[in-house]
Amino acid sequence: MAESILNGKKILAVDDEPDVLKVLEEEIMDGCPKCTFDTATSFEAASALLDSKSYDIVILDIMGVRGFDLLDIAVKKNLKVAMLTAHALSPEALKKSYEMKARAYLPKDKLGEIVPFLEDVLTTDFQSGWTRLFEKLHAFFTERFESDWEKKTGLTWREWVK
Repeated sequence: MAESILNGKKILAVDDEPDVLKVLEEEIMDGCPKCTFDTATSFEAASALLDSKSYDIVILDIMGVRGFDLLDIAVKKNLKVAMLTAHALSPEALKKSYEMKARAYLPKDKLGEIVPFLEDVLTTDFQSGWTRLFEKLHAFFTERFESDWEKKTGLTWREWVK
């Protein structure tokens, strides 16, 4: 197996559920043992870390930690952010994540695939990254959302690759 591009990177994960942070840490550190992995369980703790440290990638839960507020802070610092959610899994939250310049929107159901998603965040530009994400998760989103979620959100990603 090739070495992950995440090795040597600084990662911050923010979620109000310690169990989710533990799974994230296990998944990421197993695939990328040379990365630095920090965690926070609240908006305040995450905000303090974002003010005091630099990160290559930030993973934010949406609910419970004011994820969209943290996304705004992180994007203003030019950080690459992946949104992670279970409770806010909706076309509206997906669209808001895209519009606020998150680099990915990942369902917690896909935690076991977090490393390749994060590698895509680091190696692709904004639009290409979202296109790859939709290619991988289109069926998942269509199963979870209404079948016309693309039209309702205006995220007509298939047109981006033309």
